[in-house]
Amino acid sequence: MVDLKSQYKNIKNEIDAVILKIIESSQFINGPEVKIFKESLQNYLNVKHVIPCANGTDALQISLMSLDLKKGDEVIVPSFTYVATAEVIALLGFVPVMVDVDKSNYNISLTHLEKAITRRTKAIVPVHLFGQSSPMEELIEIAQKYNLFIIEDAAQALGADYYFSDGSNKKVGTIGEIGCTSFFPSKNLGCYGDGGALFTNNDDLAEKINMIANHGQSKKYYHKVIGCNSRLDSLQAGVLNIKLKNLDKYNNSRRNSAEIYSKGLSVLNDIQVPIIENYSNHVFHQYTIKVFNNKRDQLKSYLEHYQIPSMIYYPIPLHKQDAFIKYTDINQKLNNTEELCKEVLSLPMHSELDISTQQHIIEKIKSFFNE
Repeated sequence: MVDLKSQYKNIKNEIDAVILKIIESSQFINGPEVKIFKESLQNYLNVKHVIPCANGTDALQISLMSLDLKKGDEVIVPSFTYVATAEVIALLGFVPVMVDVDKSNYNISLTHLEKAITRRTKAIVPVHLFGQSSPMEELIEIAQKYNLFIIEDAAQALGADYYFSDGSNKKVGTIGEIGCTSFFPSKNLGCYGDGGALFTNNDDLAEKINMIANHGQSKKYYHKVIGCNSRLDSLQAGVLNIKLKNLDKYNNSRRNSAEIYSKGLSVLNDIQVPIIENYSNHVFHQYTIKVFNNKRDQLKSYLEHYQIPSMIYYPIPLHKQDAFIKYTDINQKLNNTEELCKEVLSLPMHSELDISTQQHIIEKIKSFFNE
């Protein structure tokens, strides 16, 4: 699914040099590489503040901690996403409210979102799933209408652009009050361990986020708020500095690979290739097709027989998970989400994917449906 080894080989000299430099300096925590990365990412995203942290889940948790929400406040999330998005809401004593998604682009459904808003709703967490932005302009209108915060989960879409109707554009993750990302190794911008970051253009929020991520202290031993210990170490920052310079190249490579897949697979009636909305570009963290007529699992097994990996993101929606039973109605039906969980299949996608490998995968998929 991912070829990190080949990616490393292409930047090996730079990576080895920076790791050796950091080890020799012994500045493993908050060393100069962290500051360089913070400033470089701020410039890349054109955002006022980047606050690095230990991982993407921490980024989501810290963002919620910074908003002064109260126990029992509701936060709306799509049910079709990774557990971390809703997990942190429950951990902090808030109520995760799961809503349906658009079955075409897999992102949060505006219709279902607005129906789920109550007087206790305080925030929305749109997830830019698989590399495709959520419809942010409409989400902003809804958030303003009901006085809600927007926390963007941009872990799968770093580098994607959102195009506003007035002709302007912004990087995803910089549009809501706070954006969050993960630098998990398989992400489009991934480190060699765990890492994450938060983004904001709000000076007051940035100050508070910085304190929360550092034990709630504004200066050493002076703790203004309850915080946590979440920081990006220097070794990971050093790796990310090198890979950030290549992020646009990596994303373009993914787009090219997605185009090859789509051209080869769109002739099949039993699958639907990913769509690209006109309000944003797509960075294809995953290349996810829909397989119709209950053939998804058969296709996955068929590919496995030929040693072709594939993944199902996600087999069980959040509103059906045991961990969230107390937050959901047992009879709740999110039709699009439940349908997608039975249809989606992600094919190998990474920046080093070569055409011959893709052609082999395409031909095997065609063979499955033509047998």
